[in-house]
Amino acid sequence: MWNIIISSLPEMIGAMLQFTIPLAVISFILGLILAVLTALIKFIEPSENKAIRYPYLVLRAIANFYVWLFRSTPLLVQLFIIFFGLPSIGIQLSAFTAAVIGFSLNTGAYASETIRSALISVPQDQWDAAYTLNFSTRQTLMKIVLPQAVRIALPPLSNSFIGLVKDTSLASSITILEMFQVSQQITAKNYQPLLMYTIAAALYAIVCSLLSWLQHYLERRTSKYVKGSEA
Repeated sequence: MWNIIISSLPEMIGAMLQFTIPLAVISFILGLILAVLTALIKFIEPSENKAIRYPYLVLRAIANFYVWLFRSTPLLVQLFIIFFGLPSIGIQLSAFTAAVIGFSLNTGAYASETIRSALISVPQDQWDAAYTLNFSTRQTLMKIVLPQAVRIALPPLSNSFIGLVKDTSLASSITILEMFQVSQQITAKNYQPLLMYTIAAALYAIVCSLLSWLQHYLERRTSKYVKGSEA
């Protein structure tokens, strides 16, 4: 048993470092950018200027549809449509690119609601106080509201990233040789499915435990001034 573990670990760890972690990090960063833009579109009230208002309402409708679509369909189905379905209309993507697009769009849809909720949770008093200091809406949002919203959104966003790391195992279904796919290939050679999948689970658990520790550290760092003011 130990010989199998020792011989399999380098290959599985290599796949984790080459595909699993980069896929999760790149997808989360892109998804977070998309989530912030979507959340702001849904959060900011449209201008009374009709030349701006109606195009903005169309943009908001697109944002609402995007969030609804990717929260209402399974991630695996989304990956299959992007990788296996799009070639039928002439859009050919590599497996890694398709996975990044799928994970980013899915993450962006869920994270946008997290960020929007965080923005809503900032008290109206913060806006009123900023306006009395002659802050513009943009200044208030960037300097007052968003920093507070980031602290509020940090725990659920961290949980989303941890979930994304585990969801990368679905990339094996579109031929990416990430860690779980490698464990399946090794299993086909040594006929030890319980052992190999347990090793894969242990590696996922180690990575997610490290991310959980980082989450708690960031929560303490971002909340220390709040706790100090409450004391």
